[in-house]
Amino acid sequence: MDADDTAALRQELTLVEQDLAQLRQLAAELRRRVGERADDPTDPNEKATLITEAEEQEAFIDVLEQRREDLLRRLGEHA
Repeated sequence: MDADDTAALRQELTLVEQDLAQLRQLAAELRRRVGERADDPTDPNEKATLITEAEEQEAFIDVLEQRREDLLRRLGEHA
């Protein structure tokens, strides 16, 4: 792997890690809103929607974590 390939992989890895941080924060916020009484969803449908949104974010987090692991392997930084 040449220096350009390594630089491109590192740049993509940085972007993936930034996306992961943002998605984790969003999923945590959605979960917090479901459990918090002061900002309680108004009905069961709204609560279910928030839970579904959090689960979708968490599924995307799993995909990004796999991508990060692939990038690390390609960079030779992970077994």
